[in-house]
Amino acid sequence: MNETILIVDDEPDIVSLTERFLQIGQFNTITCNNGKEALKKMEDGFSDISLVLLDVMMPGVSGTEVLEIIKAKKEYEHIKVILFTVKSFREDIEQGKMLGADGYITKPFSGNDLLEYVKKILGHIK
Repeated sequence: MNETILIVDDEPDIVSLTERFLQIGQFNTITCNNGKEALKKMEDGFSDISLVLLDVMMPGVSGTEVLEIIKAKKEYEHIKVILFTVKSFREDIEQGKMLGADGYITKPFSGNDLLEYVKKILGHIK
């Protein structure tokens, strides 16, 4: 596959675990722990990024703010965004969809489920 996924979460254990599962699935990964850093990494190498796994609740620039910026920039239109959060209420999921999220994963998660969902969002499985 060799597609690159940007993992954005302020919890180092979540980043590490997520990265490990995605690498098992043959994805390249880039990690960062806040929204501001994510936006900088995207500016530096957005053409390589296929998908962003984006935590919603982070200090500083929130995941929803990052999502809005990604969806507003034409040069990022090829990038899929999956919100990655403990917020599992229907209204949270609806807000994410309204803002343009391509998917929604709640924490805690199963590594196998994460991998299958990412592959589905990227069109590798139907």
